[in-house]
Amino acid sequence: MEDKRNIPIIEWEHLDKRKFYVFGICMTMMIRVSVYPFTLIRTRLQVQKGKSLYNGTFDAFVKILRTEGAAGLYRGFLVNTFTLISGQCYVTTYELTRKYVSRYNNNNAVKSLVAGGSASLVAQSITVPIDVVSQHLMMQRKGESMGRFKVQNQDGKRLLVFGQTKDIIVQIFKADGFRGFYRGYVASLLTYIPNSAVWWPFYHFYAEQLSSLTPKDCPHLLLQAISGPLAAATASTLTNPMDVVRARVQVEGKSSIILTFKQLIAEEGPWGLTKGLSARIISATPSTIVIVVGYETLKKLSLRPELVDSRHW
Repeated sequence: MEDKRNIPIIEWEHLDKRKFYVFGICMTMMIRVSVYPFTLIRTRLQVQKGKSLYNGTFDAFVKILRTEGAAGLYRGFLVNTFTLISGQCYVTTYELTRKYVSRYNNNNAVKSLVAGGSASLVAQSITVPIDVVSQHLMMQRKGESMGRFKVQNQDGKRLLVFGQTKDIIVQIFKADGFRGFYRGYVASLLTYIPNSAVWWPFYHFYAEQLSSLTPKDCPHLLLQAISGPLAAATASTLTNPMDVVRARVQVEGKSSIILTFKQLIAEEGPWGLTKGLSARIISATPSTIVIVVGYETLKKLSLRPELVDSRHW
């Protein structure tokens, strides 16, 4: 239950599952509300040609706020909240896979690598259709669209949120059929499986290194709160090129990952692969701190009653 640096790890079998899921959904929702604007900004930066609309993360934030209001930063948010389901599937798969792998290998890095990749595979199978719809909603600027589809107005009146969602879903289905909702599925797997598989080992690696450099009485939660953003920045930097390709495949309706990659390099050079990286790291840093601190606290709050008073935690 402890790694070699003596940072306690609460495993699946120690949890009260009912508490774990209830607290988990509430925590995830709070995180989504706080970082969603940067998710939208990242997607727009990745899809735009060159710097045709925005010069960077801060410029995009100011322009969207000025032209579309605060609501513009939350386009597609309600649809995106359905990914809460995939989030719970992710943590369940992660914890169960760690438990399974521990039968054969007790190395924490190996368990994290396998569990992170497996959890992302399951989550993306649920998330991709939701992402496709929400990303097309993110592309709806005032009076125009950056993507393939544009929300239609009825009799000059703006559709309500779920009316816009329905309109986008109908357009996707008419254009591409059911397969349209899984456009970019492979690109998503190539982005998020490596991202998740890399994040967890780096998280534990940074935590172990910090633990060896700090006094023994340094709170474990503080080390974990620092390790999370470091791991997120590392994973984001390594996987951002594929994330840019994924966004373009899903929003622009492209069918080939390789051709999209070649076109991106030809039009914008190697720097095109870094588009949206700062927004991605900005959104990942606070959310990762909350996720790590919240996730570890969540597991402590979800401990089975007989383990609550154990001095081990």
